[in-house]
Amino acid sequence: MSDAEAATSSTETTTETVENVEKMDEINEPEAKRRKLIKNSDLDDKKNRLEERLGSILCCAVCLDLPRAAVYQCENGHLMCAGCFNHLIADARLRDEAATCPSCRVEITKASAIRNLAVENAVSELPSECQYCGKEFPRNSLEKHEEQMCEERISGCKYSRIGCPWRGPMHESKQHEQECPHPRRSGAEVMEALQVIDQQVADERKLYENIFELLGYEKITFNDLQLKSYRTEEFVHRLYYETSRFSAFNNQWLVKAKINNSQKDPTQCSERDITYQLILKSRISCPLNINFVILRGPFGDMKIHPRIYRFDFTEEANESPYMPLSLPDTAECNRLLAAKTINFRLIMFLA
Repeated sequence: MSDAEAATSSTETTTETVENVEKMDEINEPEAKRRKLIKNSDLDDKKNRLEERLGSILCCAVCLDLPRAAVYQCENGHLMCAGCFNHLIADARLRDEAATCPSCRVEITKASAIRNLAVENAVSELPSECQYCGKEFPRNSLEKHEEQMCEERISGCKYSRIGCPWRGPMHESKQHEQECPHPRRSGAEVMEALQVIDQQVADERKLYENIFELLGYEKITFNDLQLKSYRTEEFVHRLYYETSRFSAFNNQWLVKAKINNSQKDPTQCSERDITYQLILKSRISCPLNINFVILRGPFGDMKIHPRIYRFDFTEEANESPYMPLSLPDTAECNRLLAAKTINFRLIMFLA
C-alpha cells in the first residue's frame, strides 16, 4: 500500500470515529434535557394553534374580525363587535323590523344584548401584527406601539408646515430632515403653504368670534331635547325623527331630522348621515333672526362638531332648510340610530 492510500484510509477512519462519537453523545444526552427541548417545541406549536383557534372562535359573527372594543352577545352567546351590533340595530330600525342575530336569528335589542367582558379581555391579550413593522404584539398594547413606538410607522417632515410633502418611516425622518431643501427656500417659495395654514387659522378664529359675538346677545335660550323616531304612510324604509314642542322667545318650536336626506332606502347605503331643521309652530307678526346650534348636552353622549346656523323666520318661511348634523363618521350615526331616542341641547340666539 502506498503512502497516499494509507493517509486517505487514516483520514476516513478518523472522520467515521468523530461521527460515531457525536452520535453517541446525542444518544447519551441527558433524558431531562431532551424532554425539555421536545416539550418547548410542542408548546410553541400548540400556542400558535391555540391562538389561531381562539381568533376564529372569538371573532364577530357579522364581520368575522376580532373586535377592537366592546363585544356584545345575543341570548345564545353569539358574539358581535360594537360597530356591527349598532349597524344591525340601525338597519332594523330603518326597516321597521326586529333585529336578529345573524347566526341563530334570535331577536336582539339594546336591552337583551349584553356585554361579554371575559371575551373583551381575552381578545385584548391575543397577538396581532403591527401594520408597519409586521411584528406581533398583544392587542391591548398594539395601538400604543403603532402610534408612538414603532420605528416603521409613517411620519411627516417637521418642515411640512412650509410645504414639504415627504412622508415615510419614522427611522428615516431624521436623515430626510437633514437633507430637506425646504428650510433653505425663500419666503416667496413657501408662501403657498403658509396661505393654507393662514386660511385654517382664519376659519377657526371666525368660529370663535361668532360664538363670543352670539354670547353677547340679549336674548339667549337653550332646551334639552329628545329626537324620537316616527314613520309616514309611505311604503319605503324611511325613518324620521321629531322632538316634542318646546317654548323659546315666547313662541312654540320643534326640531325634525331625517336620514341620508330622505334617500329611498338608506339600508342599501354604507354611508349614513343625519340632517335636521328648526321649525317655528307659532304665528308671528315680525321676522325673527335666529342663530342656533346643537350640542351634546348633559343627558346625551352624541359625538358632534358643533356648527352655528342662521335663518330668518317669517310668517311665510317658518321652516329652516335641513342642516347637516356634524357627526364624525357613519359609525356614530349608526350608534345614534340604534338608540331609541337621541338626546341633545339646542341653543338659540335671537338678534
